[in-house]
Parts: sequence; C-alpha cells; structure tokens
Amino acid sequence: MKNIDLNFKKVSLAPMAGITDCVLRNLVREYSHSCLLTTEMISSEGLKNVHDCNIIKKSPTDSPIAYQISGHKPELMAQAAKFLENRADIIDINMGCPVKKVVCGNDGSALMKTPELAQDIVKAVDEAVNIPVSVKFRLGYTADSMNYVEFGQMMQEAGAKMITIHARTKAQMYSGKADWIKIKDLKHAVDIPVFANGDVVSIETAEQCLEQSQADGIAIGRGVLGDVTLPYRIEHFFETGERLPEPTIVDKLDMLTRHLEAEISMRGLDVGIKCIRKLYGYYISGIKNAAKYRATLVQIDDYGEMIKTIEQIRMESCLVH
Repeated sequence: MKNIDLNFKKVSLAPMAGITDCVLRNLVREYSHSCLLTTEMISSEGLKNVHDCNIIKKSPTDSPIAYQISGHKPELMAQAAKFLENRADIIDINMGCPVKKVVCGNDGSALMKTPELAQDIVKAVDEAVNIPVSVKFRLGYTADSMNYVEFGQMMQEAGAKMITIHARTKAQMYSGKADWIKIKDLKHAVDIPVFANGDVVSIETAEQCLEQSQADGIAIGRGVLGDVTLPYRIEHFFETGERLPEPTIVDKLDMLTRHLEAEISMRGLDVGIKCIRKLYGYYISGIKNAAKYRATLVQIDDYGEMIKTIEQIRMESCLVH
C-alpha cells in the first residue's frame, strides 16, 4: 500500500534550499520525533553527479522523511525517485518553487502552467517507486491564473497521496500574506491529505492556519529558522492544548552554537561557517542591537573568534534582560 501514514501527526518541515540539510533536520528531530522532515530540493538533472553529496545525506534519525525532487522530464524524474527510494519514506515533487533560475528551466512552479505535463511526472514517479508520492505547489502562477483546485485534483488522479500547498502565487514569491482561506476549496475537492504552507511562524499562526484552511496539517518553512523547537511546540499544542514557552535568548544562542559546530563537522571549517551566516539574523532576532551583532558575525571566519563573539552576545543580552 502506498497511502500516506499520518503518524507524523499534523506537522511537517517544508523544504528550503540550502537550509533543510541533515544538520537542521537533526536539530528539529531532537525535539520532535514525529514531524515529517523534508530534504532540500534535489534536481533530477544533476542527481547523477551528487550521489555522495551532503544534499542527499540521511541521518539515522531522519525518518519519517520526504526526499524532494525537481525537474520537468517524467523519465528523468522517475529515475531520480527510484534512486532515492531506499532513503525516503515519501518522494515529494516540487511544483512550487518560484525562484527565477528554477522557473526558467521549466521546473518548480512553472509546472502549474503545464498541468498535463505535471500529471505525467506524477504518474511516472508513482509507477517507479513503492512508496507514497506527494506534491508541493502554489495557488497558481499569477493572481489571474489560480488553478490550484483543478491542479490538485489532477495530481490526485495521477497518483499523489498527499498535497502541500503554499498559499501564495508564484508571482508573489514570498511577499504579501499567505491566503490560507483559499486552501479550504482544495481540501474539499480532493480525498488525500492536504497540508497548508506559508506564514506559519508560531503556535498562534498554526492554529489560525488550520482553522481557516481546514487542512489536515501544516508545513513549516521559514518559521523554523532560529527556533528548531517550533514544530514540536506546535505538535504538542495540537495534541494537548498546552502552549509550551518559546526558547529564551540563551536557548537560541545555544542552538546557534550547536548548529554552527554541526555544519563545520559535516562541511569543514570554511564552508560550515559560510553556510551558517544566512541564519545569524534568525537566531539573534529580538536581541537588543541584533543588527550590530549580525554585522559583526558575518565578518568572522575564525571559529574561536566566532564562539567568543557568541558568548559576548550572550553576556550582554543577559545583562539587558
């Protein structure tokens, strides 16, 4: 049977390029044992050259995990899915990425303009693997072409066992506000689980999103940056009604240190430090003089100096609070 097992409750970690690597997934998994994790987007075109790359690396604690693939050639997508099948619990197909270089290659959200091709891709992947296939897409390519309901129905007909929908159009990118209410129309039009994505950054927004969308669950993307406890805290709230406290500033700085050290361990000193730079702002958000601290951190290349600076931020923040 290929049906989706919803033992991962109502929360999944949305894929983010350059973000949802093995390190971040491990940090999320330390708190949540049931959240469905998702890899970074993996290009079916380039997969043959990255068999041992960190992008497909799997940790023993990753499951349940979806491996997300992108592309527009059904046969090549099927081959990629087959190659990744022994690592994955689910194969997820990206039809929602709005980034120019992806869309210009006819991948990602560009597939919403060619629903028949998108359907052929899902059919090919579903026939190639013995695990469930899911699809992530958006409301449409533009505000004038919101075909998400019909598109979702076509993905179900093609064999998809789950849908994740980002409640913006491709044209919106990540601007404006996610329109969770529209997801309700899709949920009522299909029989497979629908997960809502976009602007879920707290327990409160998760609750509002589920109420408005009537979705089966939520996919958390940018909300997890700087707070790897968020999926677990949302799960706990859905199960018990209890709102666990957000991480303190000290907690976040501890997470930052562990994240940095794990990236260095996996990628080496230079690449590890560069990889974590884009996350400094999230980890120190809310701290007084955060902009000043971030400007300092992104200039540091030495590990010892980095740790020293984080400790200085910790001390100064504790004095303020």
